[in-house]
Amino acid sequence: MHLEPLSPKEIEDRLAELPGWSLDGDRIARSYRLGSHFAATSMVVHIAQVQEELDHHSDLTLGYHTVSLTVNTHSVGGAVTERDFELARRVEQLAPGHGAS
Repeated sequence: MHLEPLSPKEIEDRLAELPGWSLDGDRIARSYRLGSHFAATSMVVHIAQVQEELDHHSDLTLGYHTVSLTVNTHSVGGAVTERDFELARRVEQLAPGHGAS
């Protein structure tokens, strides 16, 4: 798949469809709050599975009751691409199953 960096307007439009996600420098980012450290750990493992399926990986941080992600596409010079939003949408789909808010 050939990827192109998204324009600032395209990024803004896609972020409007993903509440909680924002632009953080040259990456899109989101943090989730969970009910326990175990729930957060479980969500990290689930995200890792999705990242393997997509062959696209975020910077993923596990906190005590939190999970944070930042993502961009290294193969296009660290720009934000549609591939980053595909990962964000997949994470948004799995988050409720872990009780994330």
